Amino acid sequence: MGKEFNVAIAGATGAVGIEMIETLEKRNFPVKNLRLLASERSVGKKLKFKDTEITVEELKADSFKNIDFALFSAGASRSKEFAKNAVDAGAVMIDNSSAFRMDDDVPLVVPEVNPEDAKKHKGIIANPNCTTIIMVVAVYPLHKAKGLVRLVASTYQATSGAGAKAMEEMMVQTRQVQDGKPINPIHFAHRIAFNLIPHIDVFQDNGYTKEEMKMLYEGRKIMHHPNLKVSCTCVRVPVMRAHSESLNLEFKEEITPEEARKILAAAPGIEVRDNTAEKYYPMPIDATGQYNVLAGRIRQDSSRDDKRGLDIFISGDQLLKGAALNAVQIAELLTK
Repeated sequence: MGKEFNVAIAGATGAVGIEMIETLEKRNFPVKNLRLLASERSVGKKLKFKDTEITVEELKADSFKNIDFALFSAGASRSKEFAKNAVDAGAVMIDNSSAFRMDDDVPLVVPEVNPEDAKKHKGIIANPNCTTIIMVVAVYPLHKAKGLVRLVASTYQATSGAGAKAMEEMMVQTRQVQDGKPINPIHFAHRIAFNLIPHIDVFQDNGYTKEEMKMLYEGRKIMHHPNLKVSCTCVRVPVMRAHSESLNLEFKEEITPEEARKILAAAPGIEVRDNTAEKYYPMPIDATGQYNVLAGRIRQDSSRDDKRGLDIFISGDQLLKGAALNAVQIAELLTK
């Protein structure tokens, strides 16, 4: 038996928390004891891990005694509130919120891209935004080979990105539309059933949303590419749990679709699905439940006179690679 670790999950009853529990189990993470933490209203709930039922406890300042890894998915304000408690107790905090992502002292890690950054932590490691994670897994190998200059992205983001209650809202609204009943949006600015909403997170002074700017700032930090140019439009779509992205990429060097397919086929965390004759391409329904990001529709940018541009379509499970899986993979890096 190798070394085993005590793990705490803060926000254990949320959509990402549940995925974290399942991911620890499926990947046989060496868990000695698992502590499930949530807000007061979830205390006493029982959640299954392997063959045992674990009772949810209240997230408190003293919740991290003897904990090696504290996986947080309880929102930015809770992360800020309890970070010092976790780190002072000796735990490594792996945080899924936006609280610390852009702090210079906090590594922002996607294990397929910048695993070495995880080792530089001072107690906290940030999990990037789900849309950014899915993007960099696909884009980084191409950047390494050909030097990415500019990225234009349109995203098709699942309701899971807004949480479990938002997913439920989409299902309820779908029935309401079919039954001709009135709809009152709660978690979204507008009706999500049979609709698209080009608005995720809050609007900034430059007309972009915070979510759209995360792609720029986080992408630069993770890929150590401070000059990367990014323009992004983030759209919420009536899909359950996998995000998709349409990417237009400009490189320093020429690159053909054939080269891109070879590079991606050899890259970690990617599955190439690119055979248009067979109608074989990435779709959120196929990415759901998958660890890998699916990449396809790879073609030369027809708007350019040179061969320095590519278009590519990707799909990735927002709750897995976009959140829970990435957090567990970061913990795995630190157990090695």
